[in-house]
This record gives sequence, C-alpha cells and structure tokens, in this order.
Amino acid sequence: MAIEINEDHMSLTVDGREVATANRTGDQWTVTTWPVPLTYNQAITALTLAEGLAYGYGEGDPFVASWREELARA
Repeated sequence: MAIEINEDHMSLTVDGREVATANRTGDQWTVTTWPVPLTYNQAITALTLAEGLAYGYGEGDPFVASWREELARA
C-alpha cells in the first residue's frame, strides 16, 4: 500500500495495482473515486477511504463512516 503525493498528482497503489488517483486543477482536486472536486486534504481523505475499502473495510466500519462524513461536507 502506498499513497504517493506530488504537487499536481496523487495515486494510491494497493498490492501493486493503482486503485485511485487525484489530479489538481487550480485549487481543486479531482479524485477518481469521488464525484465532486475536493480540497487537497479532502483528496487525501478520499484516497485513504479508497484504501480502506480496497482492504475490505465495510460500510459499517467507524473509520469508513467518518471518512465519508468528512467528504460529504465537500
């Protein structure tokens, strides 16, 4: 598992497979796993959520619920 972050791009790799990416356009980030543009910190949260789901955390997991709640405010 790895989240790589640079100035304009973020990517999440799980077991050697790219699971999600985020690209910056101006001040907003577009994440492949989230339907609306996000801030930098929200993009990191979206990738963290994608990581948890990739590892089998379910919707009932308190971390998943917390991450979704944070992103819902976007």
